This record gives sequence, structure tokens and C-alpha cells, in this order.
Amino acid sequence: MTTENLSAEEMWNARYAESGQIWSGRPNVVLVQEAAELEPGRALDLGSGEGGDAIWLAQRGWQVTAVDVSSVALGRAAEHAAAAGVADRIDWQQHELGKSFPDGSYDLVSAQFLHSTGNLPREEILRTAAAAVAPGGILLIEGHLDFGAWHHADHADVHFPTPAEVIADLELADGEWEVLVSTEHEREQDGPDGKPTTRTDATVKVRRLPS
Repeated sequence: MTTENLSAEEMWNARYAESGQIWSGRPNVVLVQEAAELEPGRALDLGSGEGGDAIWLAQRGWQVTAVDVSSVALGRAAEHAAAAGVADRIDWQQHELGKSFPDGSYDLVSAQFLHSTGNLPREEILRTAAAAVAPGGILLIEGHLDFGAWHHADHADVHFPTPAEVIADLELADGEWEVLVSTEHEREQDGPDGKPTTRTDATVKVRRLPS
């Protein structure tokens, strides 16, 4: 079976099966920066991977719904949560975002680097994410603005939206939201060759006004 014929779950399961650990296990830096001072409540982690963000939130008192398309990632994340002593604070759910989405409303919805090869309807997913934010709650979106220094000619048609484009694509209702953060910033990351490179990322943080 070629890569083009794989489902999203199969593709990501294959990616996670390449190694016993794909990601660092640490929470994303922007999540820590922007959520550390928030009052814990209900959080939704979209694209939760191996669970670094969800576990960090749970350790800070949040009740977390963590979503990923990969059953391999979810199983691995659940093991990490149990080892960290926060298994009872995280509900791991398998969803192919764009086709299904968790129920409920949340005080924090976090979408950290929600990028994927294939036909991921990112703008639609983020609009659904905004709709899941409770009054007074936060939507935090972090994304890439470039591929980094290494070569990606095979994805030359990929467009990474700017913070302004992300906000416009959310189609937020006038008078119901406030923009807290809309910025670009550089970040050091190790490339495929193990050498550090600089990437540019985009942060958007919006708050639904209390009703």
C-alpha cells in the first residue's frame, strides 16, 4: 500500500511506529508561556501526540480531553500519563479532526502545530475549536510559518498562514471575542540531521468574552 492510500490513522501510526518516542515529552513552549497563569478548568488538547501538553496541563490541575488520530500515540500517551500520576485527569479520545470532534465546551482549547500531510481541513477544524470555547475561555493556536532550513521542495505548494490569516479564517463573531496575542517569533529546532536550525512560528491567542 502506498502512502497516498493510507488513512490518516494508518499514516500517523506508521510515523509513531518508527521510534519508541517521537517527541521530547516536554510541553510546547508557547503553551507553557500562555497557559501557566490561567485558572485550571476544562482543557481540550487537539493533536495531543504522545501527551506532553496534556500531562503538563493535568499536573497543573486541569481536567483534560486529549485528542489524536493515532491509536499508537494515544496508547503511548496514556502510559506516560499513568507514569506521571495523572491518568485520572485525562480523557484520551481518538478523532480524525475534520470528520469528528469531541463534545462539550472548554475553558482552554489548545491547537499546537496542528499540521499534517494530506488533506487536513485546518481552517474548518479551528473554527470548530473556537465554537468549543466556553464564555471567558481561551483558544490558543500555535503553527509553523516555514519548513526550516532543510529542503522541502516536494511540499512547495504548502501555505503556512500568518497570525492575521489565522484570525481571519476563524471568522470570529464581532463583539464576542478579544485578541490577546497575534505574533510571529523565531524558535530553535533540531533538523533531520541533528543540527539546530531556526524556524519561524505563529502564535494566536483569543478569548471568548463572558456572556
